[in-house]
Amino acid sequence: MDDELASFSFKLCADDYALSPAVSDGILEAISAGRLTSTCAMANQPDWKRASSRLPLYRTLAEFGLHFNLTLGKPLTRMPNFAPGGVFPPLGKVLRASLLGQLPESEIRREFLAQLDAFEDAAGFTPDFIDGHQHVHGLPGIGGWILDEMSRRRLARPGFWLRDSADRLSRIMARRFEAKKALVVALLTRNFGPAATRLGFEINEGFSGYSPFDASRDLAKDFASYLVSPGERHLVMCHPGRIDDELRSWESVVDSRKKELDFLLSDAFSACLASAGARLAPPPVRAISAFG
Repeated sequence: MDDELASFSFKLCADDYALSPAVSDGILEAISAGRLTSTCAMANQPDWKRASSRLPLYRTLAEFGLHFNLTLGKPLTRMPNFAPGGVFPPLGKVLRASLLGQLPESEIRREFLAQLDAFEDAAGFTPDFIDGHQHVHGLPGIGGWILDEMSRRRLARPGFWLRDSADRLSRIMARRFEAKKALVVALLTRNFGPAATRLGFEINEGFSGYSPFDASRDLAKDFASYLVSPGERHLVMCHPGRIDDELRSWESVVDSRKKELDFLLSDAFSACLASAGARLAPPPVRAISAFG
């Protein structure tokens, strides 16, 4: 392997900021330690107001994005067709409606804008990037609607980017780990990246980080697989955090978050990067391209 291929930088994004106070605190701990480049926030969650107040202290250390959410907690708007009981439906129901073309367009557009507004109002700045909880931002129907709304907001500018969850088949198969999940998401969201690019949005090129959320696994081995066959603008997602009762109210399996955070803060993480010839992308310089 030549020197050019032996060394690369990548973004490491922690999902689910504001999911719970302990998750938020753990993510900021990792940012302070220089172990994350980005995190995406759930602006509909109860912890968002408290968690957003802390962002000015970390603004120069990492990117903060909107984690558009349609499958966990309560919507910020009235959604009588999509969430008639005032609670988001599970992913399976959203996915079926997406594939059948049965999603309520106007309700989802309004909810996206409400979450975007909630982010900007609380944080005091436009998100550095946008992605989706359980990759809903790239699903058929939803992807086109939010791209349209982002274009109306004129968000396509240097330094702003969107997550493309659909990596190439060859890269997914080279990594092997959690390949089935990666292939399913890539198939479902395959049109989002090209559509975003046509509209002038920056996207990542290369994506990994799919996890079984199993605290018994060797995280160093798993993370090493995420760095195999990186793209030119590679993005890795992760799910670190501390544990509290609020997190337990949202998820039945929580131990993997703490173990993931402990791994990121450990010497084993640094050794994993060194072995792969990888390094984290530098802190954001917002006047230039988001990927340098």
